[in-house]
Amino acid sequence: MLWSLSVCLTSFYFLMMTSLSCLLCSIYFILKDLVIFIEWEIFQINSSEVVMTFLFDWMSLMFMSFVMYISSLVIYYSEEYMEGDLNINRFIILVLMFVLSMMFLIISPNLISILLGWDGLGLVSYCLVIYYQNVKSYNAGMLTAFSNRIGDVALLMSIAWMLNYGSWNYIYQLEFNKDTFPMYYISVMVVLAAMTKSAQIPFSSWLPAAMAAPTPVSALVHSSTLVTAGVYLLIRFNHLILGNGVDKVLLLIGGLTMFMAGMGANFEFDLKKIIALSTLSQLGLMMSILAMGYVKLAFFHLLTHALFKALLFMCAGSIIHSMKNSQDIRIMGNLCGMMPLTTVCFNVANLALCGMPFLAGFYSSDLILELVSLSYLNMFSFFLYFFSTGLTVCYSLRVTFYSMTGELNFTSFYSLSDENWIMLKGMLGLLMMAVMGGGMLSWMIFPTPIMICLPTELKFLTLIVSVIGGFIGYEVSKFYISYNLISMNNYLMTVFMGSMWFMPFLSTYGVNKLPLWLGYYMLKISDQGWSEEFGGQMIYSQVSYFAKSVQWWQNNNLKMYLLSFILWVVILVLLML
Repeated sequence: MLWSLSVCLTSFYFLMMTSLSCLLCSIYFILKDLVIFIEWEIFQINSSEVVMTFLFDWMSLMFMSFVMYISSLVIYYSEEYMEGDLNINRFIILVLMFVLSMMFLIISPNLISILLGWDGLGLVSYCLVIYYQNVKSYNAGMLTAFSNRIGDVALLMSIAWMLNYGSWNYIYQLEFNKDTFPMYYISVMVVLAAMTKSAQIPFSSWLPAAMAAPTPVSALVHSSTLVTAGVYLLIRFNHLILGNGVDKVLLLIGGLTMFMAGMGANFEFDLKKIIALSTLSQLGLMMSILAMGYVKLAFFHLLTHALFKALLFMCAGSIIHSMKNSQDIRIMGNLCGMMPLTTVCFNVANLALCGMPFLAGFYSSDLILELVSLSYLNMFSFFLYFFSTGLTVCYSLRVTFYSMTGELNFTSFYSLSDENWIMLKGMLGLLMMAVMGGGMLSWMIFPTPIMICLPTELKFLTLIVSVIGGFIGYEVSKFYISYNLISMNNYLMTVFMGSMWFMPFLSTYGVNKLPLWLGYYMLKISDQGWSEEFGGQMIYSQVSYFAKSVQWWQNNNLKMYLLSFILWVVILVLLML
């Protein structure tokens, strides 16, 4: 136990110190407007150099700082959450490998080294999703791995196309060659890769399935590592995708993902899946605002979202831990009376997600929606933005209503309490950032104030939509057994909306039904068919028949032996004559 404690605490202190160092460097880089390239030539074959390149600017350093800060608190939190696990060292090492892969991806301006981090994330995420080693975890792990493999192949194809330019350092190519056909092709491939990693439609089904991983992993994956890798890649490639038609497709897909995830979360009863779908909704928001050309704003929302989403998952993990691994919000209730500190953290994170003024989420979400109101945008995309904001408040209030109020529907003899002090300390570390992080970041990233002049109706539209969404969330939560629910009268529509537009069925059963059916019939026809009848089975039956005959012959009575003896004598006499 002492060794496992030392692993957790050593990792925590190391990551926390590195995070603070990166943050200070990032502030210095912003003030001095610095960018540092480091090129390390690993080896040279004839005239071809194999070079490892690192890019340090304010963006990469700040992102690294946030990833390490969240990772350090998640590892500290895991010490108590995973304390019954005999393999906690292995778990911590896997999490550290995950963080290392993310670091590679963040500081690489080179497609080859990006692929190293990209594949590292995919491989370690598979190991973490199947960590609990049951059938559900294995299925979720395979779905996660195969969905991400599509993006890996797209990235490999863009690496092959980059051969046209003699270097894989894409950062030099983006501005000068963006109008050439190979660069257009590369932009399409990079957008496809980012869509798989950030779970945009039609690759969304792996994200809720990945909830089979332990909760600390979910807190890390859904805040600052795996799912944000796609958004970060597009932030780096932003010159390539803006203005060539790819951005319009990305805007539509991001908006639809936002809408679909918001609708799905309102029909879901699993606490972790609701938070996972809210991550999906926020990723759609980041993708769509990035497609509109607001790159810094997308990065700003990426960081603020990481803070409150990690906190939200850690609070959910603490609740699930106390509820004896039950995740259904319908059996929760009155948690604010029994777990007050956890409830405070959970509600602050939830309010930050909804865009409550002066919490972390408000600074980025409100700015995004005001810039959308100010931009030249079609009505459909405008509707998706604001309707999805209403849905976010709706499912957030629904979760709060189910879990915090009313009576506990759990076993009556069991009482909950805030006794997990190590977990609470980890959560309080993020609570501070979820309250103050948005303001600090907005001062650093946008030192010049942005003036947005809008009519009163548009200025208050975000607030009005949020209030309406909250009211609907409260109303749909109040139902009893005697209620005649509209959703149950339209069952097909409810299943369609609640199952992410049938996407999990299409990407699992839809993909593997035909191959499994063909495989079964091929097995029956060829392997277990005529070839078996005239091949292995026939040889086996004939040999066994002869063996049985010989056995019967040998086990029979004395007359047989005498007859065989007389037969042999007769044969010998005939031969002698």
